[in-house]
Amino acid sequence: MKYIHSNIRHLRTSKGYSQEQFAEELGWTRSIVGSYEEGRSEPPIDRLIALSNYFDIPIDILIKYDLRIAKDTAFIEVGNKRVLFPISVNDRDEDLIDIVPAKASAGYLAGYADPEYIAQLEKIKLPFLPTGTHRAFPIKGDSMLPVKDGAFIVARFLEDIEMLKHGRTYIVLTKEDGLVYKRVYREGGILILHSDNKIYTPYEVALKDVLELWEFTCCINTQEYDADELKLSSIINMFRDLKVELKAIKGLEGPL
Repeated sequence: MKYIHSNIRHLRTSKGYSQEQFAEELGWTRSIVGSYEEGRSEPPIDRLIALSNYFDIPIDILIKYDLRIAKDTAFIEVGNKRVLFPISVNDRDEDLIDIVPAKASAGYLAGYADPEYIAQLEKIKLPFLPTGTHRAFPIKGDSMLPVKDGAFIVARFLEDIEMLKHGRTYIVLTKEDGLVYKRVYREGGILILHSDNKIYTPYEVALKDVLELWEFTCCINTQEYDADELKLSSIINMFRDLKVELKAIKGLEGPL
């Protein structure tokens, strides 16, 4: 239980409780709280469950991660539990973007909620991004043309499914399919995932099976576009997604 002792003390003091007040909240004694915080004894499973329920933090996070270095925004709500969502910052306290490399994308399904897995990802900073937690995901195949195979989609984590925008593009993580980048439509408890390349058939995913949703922010291409791919209409649509108004070419949409 690497961090449980320091985490109990940190969480107690963050609520402004003395050891006696905290013990009263949980129905323990002050000496029990002191013994846990000082590392003289380990809390049994029933008390770990009580801590987890009281703070709405999963037991594995209480044990495995040093919560003293976690920002308040590092927690998200999943169901009725707060789950640690690792956020990296540089020495100027600026949020950094985790890059999921193509060779590691298959392992993201197993490591997406593991602080140690996230911590080893490469980081970049893009100063023009809107607020929110962002991550860069590799794109495989041609299902979302003109986004090319090998490109990276930078996307913002969607904390609440009610924030989903009908017909916008998202990175979707499910147990069945892992990571996919699709145009998403919602019908009740079902998400319908469309490819922009029409040779691919849309398919449905139950909302309960979705582990993470990330809303498109921008695309980082690793290859040059061919001349016939640089249609002005595509460029305008891309910047509209980024909420950039192209005043200089407004009204020029159409073939070159």
